Amino acid sequence: MAAAPENNSNTLKTDVADIVDVPKRDDQHDTLKYHLLGPSLTKAGQESVDQSKVSEIIYNASKGSKYFNREEIKDKVLTEKIEKIKTKKRRLEQLDLTHELKAADQLVAQLELTRDLTQHIVHVDCDAFYASVEQLDRPELMEIPFAVGGGVLTTCNYIARTYGVRSGMASFVAKKLCPNLLLLPLNFEKYTSKAEEVRRVLAQYDPRFESASIDEAYLNITEYCVEHDMTPEDVVQQMRDEIHEATKITVSAGIAANSKLAKICSNMNKPNGQYLLPNDRNAIMTFMRDLPTRKVNGIGRVLERELQEIDIKTCGDIYPHRQFLRQLFGDKTYEFLIVCHLGLGRTEIQPAEEYERKSVGTESTFRDNGCPSQLRAKLRWTAEELEKDMRRAECKGRTLVLKVKLHTYEVFTRQVVTPKAICAADDLYNYALPILAKLEQEIPGMKLRLMGLRCTHLVSTKKPDARAFFGLRPSRTGAVVDGSDGINKREASGAMEEDTISQGLLDHARHGSDDQLDPDGTGMEGHQASADDPYRRHGKEIVPNPKRGAPTQEPEEWWDCPICSRPQATDERLFNDHIDLCLSRQTIRDAVQRDNVRSATSTSALDMPAPKRLKSGSEKKRGRASTAADPKQKKLFFG
Repeated sequence: MAAAPENNSNTLKTDVADIVDVPKRDDQHDTLKYHLLGPSLTKAGQESVDQSKVSEIIYNASKGSKYFNREEIKDKVLTEKIEKIKTKKRRLEQLDLTHELKAADQLVAQLELTRDLTQHIVHVDCDAFYASVEQLDRPELMEIPFAVGGGVLTTCNYIARTYGVRSGMASFVAKKLCPNLLLLPLNFEKYTSKAEEVRRVLAQYDPRFESASIDEAYLNITEYCVEHDMTPEDVVQQMRDEIHEATKITVSAGIAANSKLAKICSNMNKPNGQYLLPNDRNAIMTFMRDLPTRKVNGIGRVLERELQEIDIKTCGDIYPHRQFLRQLFGDKTYEFLIVCHLGLGRTEIQPAEEYERKSVGTESTFRDNGCPSQLRAKLRWTAEELEKDMRRAECKGRTLVLKVKLHTYEVFTRQVVTPKAICAADDLYNYALPILAKLEQEIPGMKLRLMGLRCTHLVSTKKPDARAFFGLRPSRTGAVVDGSDGINKREASGAMEEDTISQGLLDHARHGSDDQLDPDGTGMEGHQASADDPYRRHGKEIVPNPKRGAPTQEPEEWWDCPICSRPQATDERLFNDHIDLCLSRQTIRDAVQRDNVRSATSTSALDMPAPKRLKSGSEKKRGRASTAADPKQKKLFFG
């Protein structure tokens, strides 16, 4: 393969202008400017924004910082990678790729067999959720641009979005875009309470809905449509009306045959709208043909740019290039892109807490710190926080991973396999400390700005319910898990990773130079707090679904087990599991009973008294003599 050419204005130049209406120019940082626009570029309300102005402000605000230097290096590395991809594609174009083309067509045919058009999946997304909740208490905010968050914005209203302001943006950048922007502090208790009101309405339509975050969820309304003889569109409209009546906030929704399409559709008519994509293959293929690749969940800025460089800008462009994809991007990305082209996705919707957890982790960002004793104190605090999270998740881990980010924004991860599953803070700290010490030896003068611990290869510590083994109703838990206690935190590494861009800008604005601190000494980065602190909450927490409301005066319905005759809850899946368990116990009892019958028969044959024979006179005398002995006297045996 030919070596990558040197970076220059020609190699760095991309089709960014085609994406965000930025005029093309010979600027070596055009690609970096587009990268600095952040992950929320496709958020609703950004359609009429002059993205060139936004990119210039972010670029100038961060230029010269350590964050900027690191991002510049990453952009050059990506540019070199893209040049290699383009070179390899030119070489492949000279080869006979009939075999690759045939394999791709076979994959398409196999994937087509998995297409399910029988389900109606809905993705519900609250409109500017935090901002909408704040607006309920302060109606005067309806006519002014405002955002929620401190150093980094969590959300903003749609008026602010017309200026280019969006979630994940550093607040000082947002202020430059919109000088009149009003910033409000976070209030997670208020948001959690309002989210619970929304969830109670969702449970009426699908008790097993799946929470994606505090303000969005997936539902399968197929059964509800059949039971109430309603169309999916009417059901979703009714649900949105009920949510607005109960909570006074608006939600948008997407209706489609699977969760991937529903997610895309929910962003089509924001805010306070819904979009229905018919459960028809032709309609789906037409929809995906013109859809920009960035609109698909799972395609970010890096993959988007790589695809654009080989002339794939929409999902419809994937199919003509199918013979190149596997060799250019690997098997997983290749299959993922084919799935995107076909508009396929999952239809299994279940409560988020039922998904098997792969890892539990926690991390925090702070001001640049190179003091060994303070880093060890930070490691100890991180271990204690991870212990709390693991006890909530009721698990232990066999592999411990330490993650650090240097002051230069370089990220390192190291892991150790522990001899036993651990979750105690002492164990977490003791196994992580040697890793940190080794990093200090490898990197003299190491300064960190982020530290995190994560446990993988989890082992459950949940106690089984012994009542279920005997076919009895499972014991009730005494407390209901609320928004602050008993929360399982889902890994939000993707979202946190995207937020590092704005976080880096925040550092540069806050510190000015490397040794200048925040004027008031506070902020999200340096904040160390308890588990209940709002700064430890990110909106991705998992809480159990509320139960579908039922009149309290009606007696609870039970199904009698045909095997053991004990009453069981009217849940078809649980009832079937109980019957399987009963059948297993019945089989064991039958086997034991058969063994007892056989053993009883053989024992009775051995214990049957032998026929009496006539005794002689001497025997009779001896027999009489023996009966004279004391019946209470015990016989002694020796030997």
